[in-house]
Amino acid sequence: MPKDKRKHKSSDSREDVGRQGLKFNKELGQHILKNPLIVNSMIDKAALRSTDVCLEIGPGTGNLTIKLLDKVKRVVGCEKDERLVAELRKRVMGTPYKSKLDVIVGDVLKSELPYFDICVANIPYQISSPLVFKLLLHRPIFRCAIIMFQREFAQRLTAKPGDKLYCRLSVNTQLLARVDHLMKIGRNNFRPPPKVDSSVVRLEPRNPPPPINFREWDGMLRIAFSRKNKSLRASFTSSKTLQLMESNYRVYCSIKEIELPSDFSMRDTVDGLLDSHGLCLVRPRTMSIDDFLSLLKLFNEANIHFA
Repeated sequence: MPKDKRKHKSSDSREDVGRQGLKFNKELGQHILKNPLIVNSMIDKAALRSTDVCLEIGPGTGNLTIKLLDKVKRVVGCEKDERLVAELRKRVMGTPYKSKLDVIVGDVLKSELPYFDICVANIPYQISSPLVFKLLLHRPIFRCAIIMFQREFAQRLTAKPGDKLYCRLSVNTQLLARVDHLMKIGRNNFRPPPKVDSSVVRLEPRNPPPPINFREWDGMLRIAFSRKNKSLRASFTSSKTLQLMESNYRVYCSIKEIELPSDFSMRDTVDGLLDSHGLCLVRPRTMSIDDFLSLLKLFNEANIHFA
């Protein structure tokens, strides 16, 4: 029995410590992709060009980075863990790759990203949502991104109206980009293995981007999807929502010098708008992007704004 116990402990240790003797920090989402076949597949699906500047988020010990450096003009890696930065720099030291690698040390969400043509990355899953929108709102627009996400998050990105996982994330992402699920990845392809399976997704930003105020668009979607299985009337006539909408309405009318009727009621206004277009009983989970664009236009034409 003691012998078996020691063996089990050694096995656990090997899961947490890489070949370089580094202990990976699970709190930072450090799960190193160890399967070279998956690395090669991500490279192939990226369709890299020799003139590309490639952004990699969370390069870790460089398994993907080295492959990227072999294919592109330059790689910009953004890494928060200084131990891994040192390991990565050591790995390219004395090679032709050294001059092709730039490293931003810090939190990618707080860093100003440079110009890049393409992004290829196995990211810390806890930053998935804010990172997607940081990338998609980045200017100038890049060509595409090939990114590893948690499986359920990837399913939300690609979900269609009526799907169980269809949500505000689905609508916002698909407004700004074409989204394709490329491949499923089992958890045992990582060291240490995460608790969930993963998927690789391709994001291709729409160019030109849709001509809308994204803050206002997202403000409307937050209200709609706060109760995605309820009707639009239920979502947009809750007390807090009506209070917010009326506050925005009064500010807008004041700026535009529009006189408000003495008997103005935001509830009656919203009810009237939705009812006149047959939208009262429509549920957000069934609506397409075009449906939401029409809804925003309907509100805006009535001087109702969400930002």
